[in-house]
Amino acid sequence: MARFGRALERRLPAIVVSPLFAASLFFVYGFIGWTAYISLTRSGVMPDYQFDGVSQYVRLWQTPRWYVAIRNLFVFSGLFISISMAIGILLAILLDQKVRIEGVIRTIYLYPMALSFIVTGTVWKWMLNPGLGLERLMHQAGFESFRFDWLVNSHYAIYTVVIAAVWQSSGYAMALFLAGLRSVDDEVLKAAAIDGAGPWRTYTGIVLPMLRPVFLSTVIILAHLAIKSFDLVIALTGGGPGYATDLPATFMYSFAFQRSELGVAAASATMMLMTVIAIIVPYLYSELRKTAG
Repeated sequence: MARFGRALERRLPAIVVSPLFAASLFFVYGFIGWTAYISLTRSGVMPDYQFDGVSQYVRLWQTPRWYVAIRNLFVFSGLFISISMAIGILLAILLDQKVRIEGVIRTIYLYPMALSFIVTGTVWKWMLNPGLGLERLMHQAGFESFRFDWLVNSHYAIYTVVIAAVWQSSGYAMALFLAGLRSVDDEVLKAAAIDGAGPWRTYTGIVLPMLRPVFLSTVIILAHLAIKSFDLVIALTGGGPGYATDLPATFMYSFAFQRSELGVAAASATMMLMTVIAIIVPYLYSELRKTAG
């Protein structure tokens, strides 16, 4: 009996974890495999499991709307990542000076992370609506010539998505960089001060280059958020005007549930997955090399 008890105790973690692992294996990786296979069939309104090669991928890349989604992804992800990181670095350096209101600043910039993208998109939709938000407020203040109609302008609507996303995620970038700055040895800063390096040179020439892993991690996380962005776009613009703010995720949703093109939607989802893998795998490889070294 004692031997059975010891054997059970050794295997208890595996027994506890195995149902969760099995569920994850089926509902996550199983459906990823199902989606990838559906993209290789002639599925339309309903799944068709007869293999048909890459015809759905050919149709996908012949669809003009897909190119709009890809272009928007590059515009959105480029601006979103660069602006969020720039704001995050500047705020982290400010807070690293041990300012008195550090707690207030951290709370203000981290609070948006507690909100869902649906809430963020809805709030910014009200704020940027020409008839309800900023433009109307400026008109009531006497600035009748003020115009800010980006939300309903097909050429500028994607930039309203960037504004809302930066507002929500720059605080997260700040937290990552601040943690990296606080991990820098004080002796390094003291040595730089003794050598006569000012604050600007200390940060740009010494401290920030030491934070390359933080930079890489931040880029990976923000890029992942950008690629799978869906709820923010749906709440803020609905993909419009027309499909001017379509991203791959909203394209996939539209073709799967509104246009009943399940095969094309699965192909677009697989392309999104491959993009995420192309970003994450090199990062994991570099981290594993560091660990092995």
